Formats: sequence, structure tokens, C-alpha cells
Amino acid sequence: MDIGPNIDNPSQKSPQDIYHDSRLERYSTILNMVLQGLPLGEMLNALVLLIEAQKIGTRASVLLLSDDGKRLIAGAAPNLPDAYNKVINGVEIGPEVGSCGAAAFLCQRVIVEDIDSHPNWQAYKEIPIKSGLKACWSEPIKDSDGKVLGTFAMYYDTIKSPTEQDLILIQEAARLASLAIERSRGMHVQRLSSKIFNSLPIALVITSEDNSVILANPIFRALTSTYYANLKLFDVQRFLSHSPKEVVDDLFEHLSRGHAWQGELRGLRTDNDIIDISLTVAVIRDSFTQQNCFAWLINDISSRKTAENTIHFQTNYDQLTGLANRKYLFHSLQSLVDAKDIHHEVEQAFNLILLDIDHFKQINDTLGHDKGDLVLKLVAKRLSSTIPENVLLSRIAADEFALVVPGQMTTESLVDMVNDVIAVLDNPFSVGGQHLKLTLSAGIARYPDDADKVEQMLNCATQAMYNAKSRGRNGFQFFNQQIQKNAERNAELYLHVKSAISRNEFALYYQPIVNPNSGKIVKAEVLLRWQYKGQFISPDEFIPIAEESGFIVQIGEWVRTEALNMLTRLQNKQLAVPLSINVSTIEFWTDDLQQRFLAYFDNKQTEFESNQLPYHLLTLEITESLMMKQQDSISQLLIELRRRGVQISVDDFGTGYSSLSYLANFPVDQVKIDKSFIQKISMGARHEALIEAIVSMSRALDLSIVAEGVETQYELDFIKQQDIEAVQGYFFYKPMAADVFVDLLAKQAKLN
Repeated sequence: MDIGPNIDNPSQKSPQDIYHDSRLERYSTILNMVLQGLPLGEMLNALVLLIEAQKIGTRASVLLLSDDGKRLIAGAAPNLPDAYNKVINGVEIGPEVGSCGAAAFLCQRVIVEDIDSHPNWQAYKEIPIKSGLKACWSEPIKDSDGKVLGTFAMYYDTIKSPTEQDLILIQEAARLASLAIERSRGMHVQRLSSKIFNSLPIALVITSEDNSVILANPIFRALTSTYYANLKLFDVQRFLSHSPKEVVDDLFEHLSRGHAWQGELRGLRTDNDIIDISLTVAVIRDSFTQQNCFAWLINDISSRKTAENTIHFQTNYDQLTGLANRKYLFHSLQSLVDAKDIHHEVEQAFNLILLDIDHFKQINDTLGHDKGDLVLKLVAKRLSSTIPENVLLSRIAADEFALVVPGQMTTESLVDMVNDVIAVLDNPFSVGGQHLKLTLSAGIARYPDDADKVEQMLNCATQAMYNAKSRGRNGFQFFNQQIQKNAERNAELYLHVKSAISRNEFALYYQPIVNPNSGKIVKAEVLLRWQYKGQFISPDEFIPIAEESGFIVQIGEWVRTEALNMLTRLQNKQLAVPLSINVSTIEFWTDDLQQRFLAYFDNKQTEFESNQLPYHLLTLEITESLMMKQQDSISQLLIELRRRGVQISVDDFGTGYSSLSYLANFPVDQVKIDKSFIQKISMGARHEALIEAIVSMSRALDLSIVAEGVETQYELDFIKQQDIEAVQGYFFYKPMAADVFVDLLAKQAKLN
């Protein structure tokens, strides 16, 4: 059949011309809709109708592939039965799932001429057949990359095979559907991107190579509007002018090589408004201009930085003085320990100086902690003004400061520096209307000579500082091995003194006190001895350790118990003499301890049952420092003990802060003249006068007197001249074990 043009009737068009015209109409219609940005559903619906109009008897549909690529979703099928559309909406794709499911899965055309007999439809044929559908041809809709977007299908109510023109038509329909879908999705992404761009909670600006602003979101405009009124240009150099130059140079060096950059800088909003920013810059190649564009993502992190700085300060700095704290000191010391010379791998030397304010507790106790805090701030200020810039000053405890001096220093230079530091307190402080003269004790440790670890360095400096205090305070001490040995010795004794009672390592010795004229034993002082590892430990060494640990309370109770047992033993032998027992100040330190002290005697009284506790045979020896506390509770405790018959003696009188008012106001019965006075009698009249004054004062207050430390005939003769009624010392007896003491008393009894 001739389908060419009819020459006799030019208005009559051939079928081929008609097809081309309809094809042009379809493309024109869909393109216009695409350019207008109409909704995808409307465009697909129009395409289906155009195809159906081209091919009489055709009912067409468009199904879209779901985002997960597993199901087909209804796109457009205006002339297919609603019941059928509902069933196939959401159907999973597969190689044998009807026509459309198979086409989407296989990414190729699937022609089913007879739905009733085709294997792909066996599980689904009842649905289309019931809807009057007998043939289905499906073409996959693909994007420009060949990825399946969905399917275009043509249905017929008769068993039907496609002609060549049918195949061309369905392929064309799939291409038009692809155009509509891609354009619609592209516009959707564009609109979504624009919405996201404008809704970003951080500033975003896109610039060209000459800093021209191509696009800027509202946050960027708000961030820069007060300073960069003209948003045609973004002056990056000016904006970052308060950032470190080396960091800004690194940023532009990266951008010049086409590399992205990310970091934290400072941005200039106005002349008086500098903000901390997090900056990310991406480099984008513009295919149109063949130049680089830059996307600047700017986040104001000023609040976060402020919070971080606050946390950093609270973590690393002392709240009171503003100096570095103990944690920061440890971190700095560890950094110095870890640092090594990159060429020689040798340790870098530094010095650690520990400073402690002498007698600072007295300031808190007398003036109050608020005034004590003010003193600490004033001391910190003076120290800060004295030390070199490269020296780290920190406050690491209540009244302890530390200096970290980097580098190797000669001993002379280090001594000069420490002396200068100690001298800053020479001028008194005016606090609370009072002038305070303070002193410092310092300990010096050198790395790596003294230690090679941070904890050890601090320990060495601490030991040296305490050694300086023990030498009289207001000075310094370098760490040395003897200090280390002493510290190790103290640590060992500290660890074992608490088990000395349970291990039966303690024993009581007795030093007789005699009448200087007759030599008769009238009393004895109870002395504690500790035998540790087969050796006797000096009380001067272990008593301070026991006091520091608080174990002195249990030791004191053990001593009194053993002394009472000795009195019972002596009474049973008719040999009883009074015993003097030393009492540590620590045992009276708090109200609870004072009550415990008194309760001890009450409990012991019940143990004696019918026998009366021999209070009259007990003398408690206290120190002058206890009198200085002037606490009413202590006075009441001693009054109660004296009421029961216990005598109170002031031990080592004259070595502390002796005062007539203390003796007059405190409930005491006896004064023991310290041996340091007795041993200086032979040095001249002035020393004799001191003893005479003590004796005269004691008698005026009706106090008995004991002279201790008498070792020579000259000393004894002087004591006799003063008519002192009791003496104690090596001239007569050294301290002795309990059995020896009992035997001595027994011999004296026989002689009498």
C-alpha cells in the first residue's frame, strides 16, 4: 500500500506524516510542561494520554521505581481500572514478576502477548484478566546513565503482538517519561538544595577567584551585614585579619593548589566584634568559566570557645589565685620529661622548687579563712612579679606553690633565684588591719639528677621542703640522698608503727626520780620504747610519726594501761611509787578526743571493781603548747582529772613560749625544768639565774619542781642549793626495763 503523499490532494497527509506530527506534538507538549516546572504526576498523566491517543485500544501506565530500588510505585494510569492500580502499587520487582516487574528487574523490554499463558503472570493473572487485560508490553524507563527509573507499559484487551511502530512508540514514551522524571527530580533537588542552602544554621557563601560573591545564604548576610554592607565582594583577608598569620597563610596555600581546608580561626564582624569561627572551605571547578569557585562554610563557635576556655581554666587553673593548678603542673612537668633533644635524644634538664608558707595555719585560725585567702592571693601576686617569664608558677595545695624552672642552671644561679623568691615576703602584708610578717620554706629538686619521673620529682622537692622546715624554716634545702633515706625511713616506720602494739614490739621503761639529798626513789617517769627489727627506735623519731598518723591516741591508751598494770603489780608487792606518764598534745586536739581521754579512766575504774583506781599515784606530763591552746574544754578536762587525784606536770618547761599567765591560769601541779637548762649551769651565772627564776616563780605559784637531765656532781650540788625536791638524770639512774625497776625498788625497801 502506498503511504507516500497524494500529489493530486496536497492536504491529505500520509500515515507517516501523521505519525511524525503526533510525535512532534508529544515532544512539544512534554517539553513545555518540563520547562514550566509542572508537577511530575501531571506530566506523566499527559504523556500516557498522548500515547493512548496515538494508538487506539491502548491503555498505558507509568510505574516509578522506589528509592530502595525494590518496588514499583504508581505514577500515572488514568484509564486502567482502579482495582488493578491498587493491587500493582508497591509490587516487588523480579525476573518473573509480570511484565513491568520483570522489565524493571532485568532492565530490558518485556513483551507479554498473552497474559493468561505467560509464565511471568501465572501468580498474578487473575487480577488483570478480571480487569479485562490480556496483553502487556513493558519498557524500562532509564536515566542518562542507564539506571532504571521505572517502567512504561501498554495494555490491550486482546491477545496482541507489537508491530515495529508499536515498539518505536513504547520506546519513545519511555524516553519522554525519563525526560520528565529526571527534570522533575532535578528541579526538586534544586529546590531542595536552595531551601537547604537558605535554611542552613551556619553561614555559607560561594565566591569566585576574585572574591566576588556568587551566592550567600541569610545567615552569612546576618553574620557580615554590619561590617560588609556591600555583599558583592567578600574581603576574606580582612575578615580573618585577627587570626594567626601562619594559619591564614596555610589556608590560602591549600586553596591555591585546589585543596579544601578546615580549621578554627577568628573572624572580624565589626571593629569591636571579633568572633571565634569554625571554617571549612571547598574548592569547586566552574565548568562554564573554567575557574575555581570557593564555598566558605562559617560557623560562629564563640559560645563554645568561651565554654571551653571556662572549662579549661577551671580544670587547669586555681580559682583563688588564677595561677596554674596541680593538674597543669603535672602536665607541664610530664611534657618536660617527655621532651628530648631531637638531635641527641638527651633529657632536657629543669628544676622544681616547692614553696610553703611557714605557720600559715595560724593565720586561718586567728584571722579567719577569708583573710587567709586574701594572704594567698597577695603572696601569689608578689611571686608572679618576681619570677622570670619562662618560669611556671602554680599553686598546688592550700599554702603550697611550685616553680618549674626550665633548662640547666648552676647551683649559684638557682640559689640566687630562690633567695630572691623567699625575699619577696620580707615586707609585711597588711591584712584585716594587721601587719603580717611571713616567711617561706623551699625545697629544690633537679631533673634528671634527683629523679626521672614526675611523681618522684615532686616527692623529692616535698622532702627537701620539709627538711628546710625542720632546719628552722625561712630557708631552702636542695634534695639529696640523705633526705631520700630519711624519707624512706619515715615511710617505713609510718607503715609499721600501727602494728607495733599487736606485734608486742612496744615496751615501757622506767627512769627513777629521786630525792637529791637522800637519793631515795620518790617517783618514776614512764618511757615508751619500740624495738623494731631487733633495734630500738628513738622516741624522737617515731613519736612524731605516730602523732602525724593519729595512732598516738591508741599508743597513749596502751601506755596508760601498762602503767596502771605496773602500779597494781607494785601495790601487790608494797612497793608502789607515783608514775609520770607523757601525754601527746594530739590526744587533746578535739572535744571528742578529750571525752575519749576521760572515758578511758572511767572504763578502767570499772575494771578495778572494788579497788579504787590509784589516781593519786599518776602524774600526767603535758607540754607548754597545750597550755597555749587556752581551750576551756581542756582546762575542764584537767580540772576533772585533778579532782580525782591525778597530778598535772608541765614537761620541758622553758623550751617553748613560757608565760606566767599560762601557769597562773592553767590547772597544773608541777613544773619539770628542761635538761637543756640544767646542762648549761656550768656555763656561767646567767644560766644559773634562769633556773633560780624558774624555781622562784614555781614556788610563788605553789608548784612542785622536778629537775631533769642531772648528770654531774656540779649540777646536783646546784640543784641542792636551790632546794629542789626531786631530780631525774643519768647521775642517778638511766631508764630501765620493768623487772629491773621492780628489783631496784625491792632493794631500796630492804635498805629502809
